[in-house]
Amino acid sequence: MAKKFAIIGVGGYIAPRHLRAIRDTGNEIVAAVDVRDSVGLLDQFSYGIKFFTEIERFDRHLEKLRRGPEENRIDYLTICSPNYLHDAHCRLGLRAGADVICEKPLVINPWNMDALEEIEEETGHKINTILQLRVHPQLLKVKQDLENSTTTHDVTLTYITSRGPWYHVSWKGQDEKSGGVATNIGIHFFDLLLWFFGPAADIKIYRSDDQRMSGFIELENAKVNWFLSINHDDLPESVKQKGKTTFRSITIDGQEVEFSEGFTDLHTRVYEETLAGRGFRIADARPSIELTHRIRTSTISPMDNQVHPFLRK
Repeated sequence: MAKKFAIIGVGGYIAPRHLRAIRDTGNEIVAAVDVRDSVGLLDQFSYGIKFFTEIERFDRHLEKLRRGPEENRIDYLTICSPNYLHDAHCRLGLRAGADVICEKPLVINPWNMDALEEIEEETGHKINTILQLRVHPQLLKVKQDLENSTTTHDVTLTYITSRGPWYHVSWKGQDEKSGGVATNIGIHFFDLLLWFFGPAADIKIYRSDDQRMSGFIELENAKVNWFLSINHDDLPESVKQKGKTTFRSITIDGQEVEFSEGFTDLHTRVYEETLAGRGFRIADARPSIELTHRIRTSTISPMDNQVHPFLRK
């Protein structure tokens, strides 16, 4: 039987992936809210979606549904709002009698997860998040191979995704609202590294500003040099010549992990897992949120021989 979904932040960049995932898993979108009203894409999914530009009226509508006939109540609330609002909107969903599917990062600060776990207990509903790299076919194979390894690996992570001046004007460019480059841009890759190699011990930060971050992490089974950037100028020339705006690379013991393809339907796969009761919960998200908080609040270390190659240029 089709599940009923409502969605917060339907006018944002990531929302179309969620809308497609809801549709492609055979479910129904019944309500949506966004402070912006440029949401004509909703017509691609249904002509019956109730739309609101005020969260209070959206909340009132969900409460009306909750108190009405059971067949009209929402089963899930999808959250695509700005990062700093995620925990508030998770609470809204739980109290509306729904399970939650929240975009990354689940929260910015680790202590917000404790309160959400308490409200899960109070309401009996669940919070799920999007950790889509964990369902990428190539990365699943890497995970399986690493489970048979007993050595400490040398890892280099490079992720450059071009953003223009708009980024710094929007909430994404404000650390207190987005969590900065490490959280907003890097959270999936830090989650992946922790999933691959175990918990983090020592960390060093070599660079940290509103466009670039770089550092070193010692994980249980790996030593990681990492570099994140939203500056187009940091793209390798070979990438620019191909007209691409993103460069992602992970090497393990000098061997490149190939995962450049297969990103188009990852949200749908996460939805399939979530609907089957195998979603990524607060406990899954906690290690990467704690790590990115440590990164944000760490002091800069002098550069040494562990520094990422991009900082040696």
